[in-house]
Amino acid sequence: MTSHDVVARLRRILHTTKIGHSGTLDPNATGVLLVLIGKACKALPFLEDTDKEYIATLQLGIQTISDDIWMEPLKKAPIQPITDFQSVLNSFRGVQKQVPPMISSVRVNGRKLYEYAREGIAVTRPEREVTIYDIEALDSQKLQFRVSCSSGTYVRSLCHDIAQKTGNLGCMSSLVRTKVGRFSLDECVTLQDVQEGRFQLHTLQEVLSHYEPVEYERPADIYNGKKITLRCEADDVAITHNGNIVAIYQREDAAVFRCVRGLW
Repeated sequence: MTSHDVVARLRRILHTTKIGHSGTLDPNATGVLLVLIGKACKALPFLEDTDKEYIATLQLGIQTISDDIWMEPLKKAPIQPITDFQSVLNSFRGVQKQVPPMISSVRVNGRKLYEYAREGIAVTRPEREVTIYDIEALDSQKLQFRVSCSSGTYVRSLCHDIAQKTGNLGCMSSLVRTKVGRFSLDECVTLQDVQEGRFQLHTLQEVLSHYEPVEYERPADIYNGKKITLRCEADDVAITHNGNIVAIYQREDAAVFRCVRGLW
C-alpha cells in the first residue's frame, strides 16, 4: 500500500476529498503517516521540513537500483564483517552529503529520477545535504539501527553509504517510521481504527508546534492579509486569535511581518 492508497481509503471512510499527507512512506515500509483533513491541508507546506525518526535494517552483500531489497540485485559480493557497528554509525552523525536513490521522486531537469530509471536512462543524481541528529545500533548482529534525521533524508541511501564505508555492497531490508515531528508511532491509529471511529483529530496548534505562537488582537488585519508589526524573536510565527492559529507570518523587515498563508 502506498501513501496515496492510504489517502484514497481515508477519503472513502471519512466522506471527504480534502485529505493530504506530510511525507510519502515507501510502499514496503510501515509506521507513522501524518494525515491532514479538511482546512488543515492548508498547513501542508509548513510540514515538509519536519524531522523524522526511523528503525531500519541493513542487508549486506547486494546492491539494487532502489537501494532496498525489493528490486532485483544489480551486483552481489562477499560480505566483509562489521566488527563495531555503532562506531560506523557514529561516523554518519551531523551534516552529510547524500545521493538519492534512482528509484525516488527527486527531480532532475524537470523529471523524477524513477522516470529515468524506468526508461533505463543514466542521469547524474544531485548530491543533497541532510542532517543525522542521532543514530543508534539496536541489533549489531541483524544490523538494525534507529536514526533521527532531517526531512528529505533517504534511509535507503544511508544504508547504501554505511555498507560502502565498511567495504561492502548493501541496501535496506526493512523500514519503520517511528516519528514525524512530535507525533510518534504509539500515538498512531490504523485504517481499521478510523473505519470503526476509534481516532482523534489533533489541532493545528499541535501540528504546528514548531512555530512560535503569537496572539494578535485584530483578526481583521490577518483575514485581509495585511502586514503587521510584531515584537518577537522568531522570523516565522503562527499568528493566533483566541488561542487558535489563523495564519503563518514571516519577518519582512525589522518588526514588520507579512502573511505567508491564512489557515482559517
